[in-house]
Amino acid sequence: MMEWLQLLLPAWIMGTLLVFLTAPLGCLMLWRRMSFFADTMAHGTLLGVAIAGALALPLWVGVTLLAAMLVGILWILHDPRLPNDALLALCSATLLCSGLLLIQHLPELRPELLSYLFGDLLTITWADLPVFATVIVVALAVLYKSWQAQIQIAIDPDVAISEGINAQWQRLIFMMLLALFTVLALRAVGSLLMGALLVIPALTARLLANSPKQMVVWAFLIAQAGVTVGLWSSAGLNVSTGLSIVLTMAILFAVIFSVQKVKKLT
Repeated sequence: MMEWLQLLLPAWIMGTLLVFLTAPLGCLMLWRRMSFFADTMAHGTLLGVAIAGALALPLWVGVTLLAAMLVGILWILHDPRLPNDALLALCSATLLCSGLLLIQHLPELRPELLSYLFGDLLTITWADLPVFATVIVVALAVLYKSWQAQIQIAIDPDVAISEGINAQWQRLIFMMLLALFTVLALRAVGSLLMGALLVIPALTARLLANSPKQMVVWAFLIAQAGVTVGLWSSAGLNVSTGLSIVLTMAILFAVIFSVQKVKKLT
């Protein structure tokens, strides 16, 4: 039992800390209709992993550089003539294919490809936690300071701008926070499932909440349940932690949605 705790406890603590970012960022992403952005950023992390491997850099350095570069690219490509979702689809496909192509030419990365794609939270150690916790606290402080402005822009950008809020600056802050989240979440659920970690709890919370504050609280509780049940069941069933966490969250959504539909019919 003690061996299981030594393996699972740091992973569970990391997942719990990550949920503090997952809930508010996922809700903001839904309110701002930017779900595609999370997938684009997540797929880009794979190229960051490949670049780090090619240049013999630490993994987090390559992923961070790629995330910052992607934010810059999207900032430059922002154009009223080009639909935002189409630009994100273009970047997502390009980055994913580029990352897979580069990894094919790096034999040392191939054995770890599945963990990069679907995550492995169990690789988190006690030594990793202080760094992750510090980064998450800093990100939460930035998010807390800009929270009201972010909500106002999500509700009505024109009114927010008329009240003196710098929409472009707030958009950059939001994208940088999502970029930071992808760096942290890569080891939890991998590049292919990162968007689901943000979207599913927020989507489920929308079924239960009557206000923005309630939605964030529900998203936190649902994400926490998904991480806890998913992590411990992955160890018992010997499956990928990322797959188990996302499927647990998807089952919670299906159960809550089905119960509400049945209640409406009765």
